[in-house]
Amino acid sequence: MKGFIAVCVLSLAAAVLSDCPEGLYTDRYDTTNVQEIVTNDRLLNPYVSCIMEEGKCTPEGKELKSHIAHALQTGCECCTETQKDKSRVVIGHFINEKPDVWDKLTAKYDPTRKFSKKYEEELRKLKA
Repeated sequence: MKGFIAVCVLSLAAAVLSDCPEGLYTDRYDTTNVQEIVTNDRLLNPYVSCIMEEGKCTPEGKELKSHIAHALQTGCECCTETQKDKSRVVIGHFINEKPDVWDKLTAKYDPTRKFSKKYEEELRKLKA
């Protein structure tokens, strides 16, 4: 299966090691073609099921799931630059093309919408 839809679900800041106790997230999946994944439900749905704890996880899915909450809360401070860029692609796709998935993800990982609001504002503007 394709790799790490971006510690995906998030972007935006330079890595601040004090907020990254173990350093940056692994760059092992940085070459993954996330555009191909988000535009193909057969590839995307298993990742969504994994991070929603509704299905089995590939190693890539487990890695993604282990970082989603932290990445969302910190603006992806522990992400590589590539992960930040790819997470914007993924989040923008969810916000603009799959709002039902975005709603499920935010309900699970940001129920008060404290962090997800900023992504919605920024990435909706990009589509307009």
